[in-house]
Amino acid sequence: MMDEGRKSWMRTAILVGVLYLVVGIASSTLAGAAASNQMRSFWRMFAFVISGVVFVAHIGYEHFRLRNTARPTAWHASVGVAFGAFALALAANIHDLGSASGYRPRMLIALVAWPLLTAVPAFIVALVLAAVLGVKRLGV
Repeated sequence: MMDEGRKSWMRTAILVGVLYLVVGIASSTLAGAAASNQMRSFWRMFAFVISGVVFVAHIGYEHFRLRNTARPTAWHASVGVAFGAFALALAANIHDLGSASGYRPRMLIALVAWPLLTAVPAFIVALVLAAVLGVKRLGV
């Protein structure tokens, strides 16, 4: 069985992943309904900014609330990103099932590619950010 600490960070990562999913679906719906390219771009940028806020908040929670060092903070934040990317890839696959052109089996690649393409850079950024926060915490 998993200990309570592991359950806690995993629940948080899943919750953050769900937030990424909600932001992605809501912004794509709003962008799709937009009357102009300018509004479509606005909704896409809005999703990017909100996702960034969620990412930074997750790092802050891991670092300040849970008092994790840089590596676990980066790992937990990148797992949250990977969950969100997987959920969005799954939603894209489900959406593609109902498309007029029919389901494209190559969409299955997204289930692996999207989490990897987002989690690896997220880990690096979170590691650097958490390390900087750790140095500031020590007063250096």
